[in-house]
Amino acid sequence: MPVGPDGWFEAARPIRVEGGIRARSKRGTIGEQWWSRRFVDVLERVCDPGRLTRGRAYARRGQVLDLDLGPGLAKARVQGSRPEPYDVRVRITAYAADEWAGLTAALGAQALHRAKLLAGEMPPEVEQVFDACGLPLFPGERGLDMDCSCPDWGFPCKHLSAVLYLLAEAFDEDPFLVLAWRGMARDTLLDALRHIVGQGGDLGHGGQVAGGPDPGEPGDGGATPELLDVADVPFAGRLGDFYEPGVPAARLGPPADPGSPPDLLLRALDPPPVKARHIPLLDLLRPAYRRFAAEEDEAAG
Repeated sequence: MPVGPDGWFEAARPIRVEGGIRARSKRGTIGEQWWSRRFVDVLERVCDPGRLTRGRAYARRGQVLDLDLGPGLAKARVQGSRPEPYDVRVRITAYAADEWAGLTAALGAQALHRAKLLAGEMPPEVEQVFDACGLPLFPGERGLDMDCSCPDWGFPCKHLSAVLYLLAEAFDEDPFLVLAWRGMARDTLLDALRHIVGQGGDLGHGGQVAGGPDPGEPGDGGATPELLDVADVPFAGRLGDFYEPGVPAARLGPPADPGSPPDLLLRALDPPPVKARHIPLLDLLRPAYRRFAAEEDEAAG
């Protein structure tokens, strides 16, 4: 078995592959978004730098033939120097349905996080929500169970490293793959968050709408509270506090991220079945929201 200068197994040059999966990054580090960089940071803490370098070279040459990701498991075939490709497996803990129920309720309880997720974004604060539930979003240094069928005793080998880097790039392209690896499909999560929106508010610890009546409470017929189910107080009875905020200033959350799109709320809510001259209402509102944001930016500048 040939051994290289670093003491690890070093075979001949890998067999050239046509049609393999190539990393988009041509030089330097891999991973552009915060979620993929967090994953790469874990790899670079636990893996040998030399083997990671060779793994990046494999990823950029297209030596990975295929890559499949499912709950708790990423598997791939990597072409090395032998005719038969090597089988690679990377496992993490996929969370159970009851654990995801708690996570979904926690994510849905934060209106801004919920809106960004429904708009296809992954706010950095999502990681804190997972940590608060005791269920980390990203694997720790011992949270990855990896193996490769190659004869190299270095760990992780360059074949594993190539797959890990391509995983990071896949996360770059679709952040919901991180959640899918943990056991929650994108559409299932978004449907659950839309259901929370349909309930008309944030969820409390019991999964009910915060501030709303309990199901079956007298007078509600057991129906789900609607978004606009608020007490109707005559204006004459509100003269003294009509212009006061509904909650103390200390309870108001931080201002919206200035990088958020102006029509974020429209993306998050289900479209109303309303048209004007055969044009859906949302299609008319989006340009108006964008114009308002542009005018505000010009005024601030």
